[in-house]
Amino acid sequence: MSRIAGAVLAMLIAASATAATAGENPLLGAWKLSSYVREVAATGERYNERGEHPNGYLSYSADGRMYAIITWENRAAPHDVVPTDAERIKLFSTMMSYAGTYTFDAEKVIHHVDISWNQNWTGTDQVRFYKLDGNTLTITSALSRNFTDGREGRSILVWEKLAR
Repeated sequence: MSRIAGAVLAMLIAASATAATAGENPLLGAWKLSSYVREVAATGERYNERGEHPNGYLSYSADGRMYAIITWENRAAPHDVVPTDAERIKLFSTMMSYAGTYTFDAEKVIHHVDISWNQNWTGTDQVRFYKLDGNTLTITSALSRNFTDGREGRSILVWEKLAR
């Protein structure tokens, strides 16, 4: 077999393996955040901690990597290129982001965090339960203490699939 034919065959095999993985993984692709609700375990109270229209993206790739970034609604921009200490604190406290690898089954996805905005999640496994309804992905976190107010509860995030 010639080198060119061998290279083409290797590319076709790699492409078909990726396509097979993509067909078996309904989470693949990029998702845009449409809502983020926090539910307090003790009371059942639900509230939009990050505002009515938070911003965020979540992506799952065929090679097993993922990332998430979420910012609160109406974040104030710094007054200059270099933020003041107070602006820097406010910006940090109104966002979250992390990335790593993931594994999933029919009910849950586990984010194996390699890097995170606050270092508290780095090296942890973040368990998320998910439901798909067409192009809508609803992810519910496991019970945990909220990093903004310390109350035990869960987060319910609704994502819309981005078109390619």
